[in-house]
Amino acid sequence: MTTLPTLQNGPAYPALGLHPLAGSHPSRAETREQLSKATYDLLVIGGGILGISTAWHAAQSGLRVALVDAGDFAGATSSASSKLLHGGLRYLQTGAVKLVAENHFERRAVSTQVAPHLANPLTFYLPVYKGGPHGAAKLGAGVFAYSALSAFGDGVGHLLSPARAVRDVPELRTENLKAVAVYGDGQMNDSRMALMTVRAAVEAGAAVLNHAEVTGLRFTRGRVTGADLKDRGDGTEFGISARLVLNATGPWVDHLRRMEDPGAAPSIRLSKGVHLVLRRTSPWKAALATPIDKYRITFALPWEDMLLLGTTDEEFDGDPSEVTVTERDTAQILGEAAHSVRDQQLSRDLVTYSFAGLRVLPGGPGDTSKAKRETVVSEGRGGMLSVAGGKWTTFRHIGRTVMNKLAALPGQPLADDMEPMSRLPRRLPLPGVANPRAVAHRLLVDGGTPGPRMAADTAKHLATHYGSLAFDIARLANENPALGERVHPDAPEIWAQVVYARDHEWAATADDVLRRRTTLTIRGLDTDEVRARVRDVLDGTP
Repeated sequence: MTTLPTLQNGPAYPALGLHPLAGSHPSRAETREQLSKATYDLLVIGGGILGISTAWHAAQSGLRVALVDAGDFAGATSSASSKLLHGGLRYLQTGAVKLVAENHFERRAVSTQVAPHLANPLTFYLPVYKGGPHGAAKLGAGVFAYSALSAFGDGVGHLLSPARAVRDVPELRTENLKAVAVYGDGQMNDSRMALMTVRAAVEAGAAVLNHAEVTGLRFTRGRVTGADLKDRGDGTEFGISARLVLNATGPWVDHLRRMEDPGAAPSIRLSKGVHLVLRRTSPWKAALATPIDKYRITFALPWEDMLLLGTTDEEFDGDPSEVTVTERDTAQILGEAAHSVRDQQLSRDLVTYSFAGLRVLPGGPGDTSKAKRETVVSEGRGGMLSVAGGKWTTFRHIGRTVMNKLAALPGQPLADDMEPMSRLPRRLPLPGVANPRAVAHRLLVDGGTPGPRMAADTAKHLATHYGSLAFDIARLANENPALGERVHPDAPEIWAQVVYARDHEWAATADDVLRRRTTLTIRGLDTDEVRARVRDVLDGTP
């Protein structure tokens, strides 16, 4: 068993800095009191990226905004993505040229101006095998058109020799490999991107609370005017009053619609997507996007020093809270990855984590793999607005779109009180915006003063997950050297991040920290000992 560093100086853990830090967010009790005493212009129920982005833009527009989620922020669908910021190469197959161009525009905006500290460029190799669903000429033309729609900002899509591709992806299967098409897209850590957007919403004036479950809606003369909630942490019940309620609960959107109207017809359908995370057997300098059939692609993505495989696309009609990864899912992903990845990289022993999420699609017939990722806004009989769908790449645009639709709906009470989206800065950056290379360099040069020198992998990790906010974490470690120790010897994270997650990022459970504010879980390093230590930090008790 791995032995973790000793963190406490005596029985009371004074070395961990368990008292709230300057600038910490309010306690849960203080937030509940704040939420229950005020009347908000807009109550957003659902803290996935769609709800978070809407709350961010609503607060920017001058509205008094509250945001709640039954679980953690980005705790369901929004942290179960393929981690991509992309134009959507497969949409060219259906002739959706305008959609691809719009997606590229949003991807560039996020990657260069909104969150350059959280987004990374990623080269994709699309292998062409003998007998595959697409020929080399078609894919070569496709990646050229794809890069043209992004104004060649990632270079010119082209064909590459198999020998050259293997140098960047050593585990690429070369049997019957005819050619490799090359294009560029982007990548992120979705949980970190969501948290920074929550922080942006709060800095714009929003009040937020996670782990707060809606138990019922409030009505005034037949209109929805708030919600009753229960804190899942200690069971405290409280309520929030609002002039307008937005249902952004993702897979649970129809559940909340039935609270408003028991006879509400289903408005969405769900598609289950599963991913596997594996330890890499060798470094990868590019990602693989391998066609499985005419419409589906399977990804093999270098991500967080690991390898991310997926995804599946299967209609789901069960309870969203019970979506799980099955043995069939795992076998399917490994089997599809084997089209282009060598067997030694696909050993079950290398799998450290797996996760399942639910895509929210508009209701209707047809194969879910061919359905458009549309954003749909509807109004219920009690005046509650429900919004569903969308995709990560366009999260900033979706927030603006929802606010525009909100303002345009007849009879809405907020249109006269909010600043039009057209008057707000289109590319307002998220907190921490900075060049991550410059941040990492500064952390290495002086981030350890007066304490021990910061390790290079920790400096890079902090820079690419927090941007300039990494200096706040380094300051914690400088003031208390125990917080500069690694949470686990095999991961770059340090204990200062756990304290920071508790005091500045609304972390309330071990999963909040280990799965979504750090990478310990996806690396398979959230041992019982680590979990116990993290819970101690969160509780403030030894």
